Amino acid sequence: MARGMSGEYVLSRVGGEEVRAFVPFPLPPEPPLILSGALNKKLEKAHLALGRLDSITSLLPEPGIFLYTYVRHEAVMSSQIEGTQSSLEQLMLFEMDVAPGVPLDDVTEVSNYVAAMDHGMQLLKNGLPFCNRLLREMHATMLSSGRGSTKSPGEFRRSQNWIGGIRPGKAHFVPPPPDRVEACMAELERFLHAENLPFGTLVKAALAHAQFETIHPFLDGNGRIGRLLISFILHHDGVLAEPLLYPSLYFKQNRNEYFGHLDRVRNRGDWEGWLDFFLEGIERTARNALETAHRLERLFQRDRGNVQRTGGQASSTLRVFNQLCQRPLLNISGASKKTGLSTPTVTKAVNALIKLGIARELTGKKRNRVFGYHDYIKILNQCAAEL
Repeated sequence: MARGMSGEYVLSRVGGEEVRAFVPFPLPPEPPLILSGALNKKLEKAHLALGRLDSITSLLPEPGIFLYTYVRHEAVMSSQIEGTQSSLEQLMLFEMDVAPGVPLDDVTEVSNYVAAMDHGMQLLKNGLPFCNRLLREMHATMLSSGRGSTKSPGEFRRSQNWIGGIRPGKAHFVPPPPDRVEACMAELERFLHAENLPFGTLVKAALAHAQFETIHPFLDGNGRIGRLLISFILHHDGVLAEPLLYPSLYFKQNRNEYFGHLDRVRNRGDWEGWLDFFLEGIERTARNALETAHRLERLFQRDRGNVQRTGGQASSTLRVFNQLCQRPLLNISGASKKTGLSTPTVTKAVNALIKLGIARELTGKKRNRVFGYHDYIKILNQCAAEL
């Protein structure tokens, strides 16, 4: 539905040139959304997929194991949209204090994304309401080091930014002037807490994400925080018990369509077109995450059985294998501390896992070696390619 512009252009001067900055109208849209026909069917399918995804917290023996790696995989995907080159293995090597072999800023940026997510979840558990302060605190953690650390971490911007183009006068899109950001974000916060909205949480998350990206309240990190906003809304409102849904890969694979829909929301008020695109991504992402979890569980069962059939040192090998299920990368000293086994026993167990084709050495070094659960990481990458 074309409503006309979903905001207004205001004139602003940046670097000596006059630009037209876009200030969005408060949510929800007017006239109201039309959720009928094919769009309503997509909404139902997305809700069904989310319900199935949420069920893995009770179906999987140890859902925390899946959450650990899935969150890190999302961090890699979301950061790659911003231009980093870090991989999942490199992130985990970095977390083990092993040189990742990529520019330090890249892997630091991805690690900070994980830290920001963890910090936000802890703040919610400690009773902080879902509010702008939460977003600012997550942003401060995300930009605490590496690239972006000089761009006002944790603060709404006090200068004009723009999207596309080398200067604001030639930009593809110019967000609200800095003196309008606080008011726009206050309106967004009111929308997030509004009662008696004529639609559910999933639609609210779709509208909030588009509005956040339009406001672009930070000097850097808007894309990453805006994508996290989706999963945090779904978690906070009880749709997901854990923040398990991350559509970064879908947005990355459909980048032109993503930006095109946001443009049509701003210039034509086509919220239904954006919802159609968004709901398709939610359903596909949820189905993909659920299939990933089940593939990993089948992998663990298969390889655990292979270990148990080895006899002899199976007990100690199984304990080391269980550590690989929890963290798909390990070194000898770390595994020894976590399992309580001696260094020689862990070494024998790792060699047994290598012989079974379960573990592989990753560094190519003779000392400070790191071993990875190859098929575990392979499944994550395969599911990403199949979205």
